[in-house]
Amino acid sequence: VCSSDLVMLPWARDERQRRIDNQHGDDPLAHCLPHGVPRINTNGLFPFKIVQTRGLVVILYEQMGLFRQVFMDGRKVASDANPTWLGYSTGRWDGDTLVVETSGFNGKAWLDTQNSRPATDALRVTERFRRKNVGTLEITATIDDSKTYAKPWTTSLQTFHLQPQTDILEFVCSENEKDAPHMPAR
Repeated sequence: VCSSDLVMLPWARDERQRRIDNQHGDDPLAHCLPHGVPRINTNGLFPFKIVQTRGLVVILYEQMGLFRQVFMDGRKVASDANPTWLGYSTGRWDGDTLVVETSGFNGKAWLDTQNSRPATDALRVTERFRRKNVGTLEITATIDDSKTYAKPWTTSLQTFHLQPQTDILEFVCSENEKDAPHMPAR
């Protein structure tokens, strides 16, 4: 992200600093709550699988057993979508790039880990999934949240490498969880 492109509104700058000062103790992920979008696509430790059909793309995430449905049948994002952690996604092809537009967020997720960037229920994310070559997938995301940022901004999330012999395993966040007693007070 070019720093001049990312302009936080004053409340968002204050919230980001509060999160940092609190040592990320209120990070939803630290409490076994879901990643949001686009953050869910930034953890290279956990694989994900993309399943494509004619009218639907499903992304299965190993971490926390989360999944996303990307409706490819031409529908528009519902204006009254039930607010969720991962939002409501529609997609289309732009040449060899899958363009996914997501809104309908609950406003509770963080956009990233290290920078503690907030988002609200006004968030709209446009992701672009493109295979650079047979074994490499690049993902970029444009963040548009008028309640949090002065203007939309784009970030290159990560480059992923195909792991054809890898299965998605069961991952339960709270199983054997031992961090909570050591976290800063909320």
